[in-house]
Amino acid sequence: MEPSPLELPADTVQRIAAELQCHPTDERVALQLDKEDKLRHFREYFYIPKMKDLPPIDLSLVNKDENAIYFLGNSLGLQPKMVKTYIEEELDKWAKMGGYGHDVGKRPWIVGDEIIVGLMKDIVGANEKEIALMNALTVNLHLLLYAIESQLQLHGLNIEESMRIIKPREGEEILRIEDILEVIEKEGDSIAVILFSGLHFYTGQLFNMPAITKAGQAKGCFVGFDLAHAVGNVELHLHDWGVDFACWCSYKYLNSGAGGIAGAFVHEKHTHKIKPALVGWFGHDLSTRFQMDNKLQLIPGASGFRISNPPILLVCSLHASLEIFKQATMKALRRKSIMLTGYLEYLINHYYSKDKADTKKPMVNIITPSRVEDRGCQLTLTFSISKKNVFQELEKRGVVCDKREPNGIRVAPVPLYNSFHDVYRFINLLNSVLDSTQTKN
Repeated sequence: MEPSPLELPADTVQRIAAELQCHPTDERVALQLDKEDKLRHFREYFYIPKMKDLPPIDLSLVNKDENAIYFLGNSLGLQPKMVKTYIEEELDKWAKMGGYGHDVGKRPWIVGDEIIVGLMKDIVGANEKEIALMNALTVNLHLLLYAIESQLQLHGLNIEESMRIIKPREGEEILRIEDILEVIEKEGDSIAVILFSGLHFYTGQLFNMPAITKAGQAKGCFVGFDLAHAVGNVELHLHDWGVDFACWCSYKYLNSGAGGIAGAFVHEKHTHKIKPALVGWFGHDLSTRFQMDNKLQLIPGASGFRISNPPILLVCSLHASLEIFKQATMKALRRKSIMLTGYLEYLINHYYSKDKADTKKPMVNIITPSRVEDRGCQLTLTFSISKKNVFQELEKRGVVCDKREPNGIRVAPVPLYNSFHDVYRFINLLNSVLDSTQTKN
């Protein structure tokens, strides 16, 4: 029952239902999808929260020992089980040998970030020397000196005159690629830097990064991306796309824990052209770093942007997660993700599409693009009733997702640790919540 690469998720659901001789919404379809999932064992590599441990839970509505439905990987990924082991290894080393830990062991502290940077290559599609693991996302955006509001202010520039923001058309939720490219074509000659999201935090829209890069560079612009919601979620090929620079955090889909060490990319074509404006001692070549002769020997490329020594405990947690990604591969994860989110979309459309005859039933609208090429794991849902009530009732029943203004609830089934049965359970609970809300009204 292996799906063909061209088969859409809805077609797969219907085919499996036909083979099982059941309705596409039947639980057996979810169980069969999980049975066929070659990545299902990776779920065992993570701690899945239990219902009883969630603060908003209503124990009268759930089985307290059951796993929660964790659809919040777009905000904070779950903890890989090896994190504790890796952190304890470094704590043990620190306890036993103190400062000697800088130079010995599996992760010598002085090069802790460099030890694991190779594991990021396939996730972002870059050469090792184009990547640096450091700081937090916003810090890296500042260090690369590509302008956002405070950088404009820092340089004495007027924000209204110096920053162009693209918005969706009136009455639409997502940006059209033709509108983005039109702005670049019309105004590109006066634009120095294009900084775009790889994937929009609210709508879940995945942007055509190669097209934006090509269009911007044709006009002489530097083109960079904030990949906070794209990294570890969709396939990236930053080097081949010719992207000039990029930054990302690692606590969402990369599962490194709150405040985890972030990353930056600088294309190798800029290795000897672009240098950091703010230099730190860890951007200095290691062989002469401790001579302290006040003569900068800057490491070419992304590593030259590093400021300070890597926080080894944060390196540990990212290390544990990146090893899992290496085993699973982004290509396989993306394929499962398309099916997982597609299954969620199929069930929502089945129960809540606009053409349903029961007009009294609350409406659920998916504002995330329907084309799989234009989205990642996340679907953003809006409702014809108060999102606050829906969200609170889902929380009480052990669904972990989040709400974002103005009126969206973000739901993100993650292929590393979420199952098709999670999606099935979520839909059952959503049905229950909306039915109870309808009754109250």
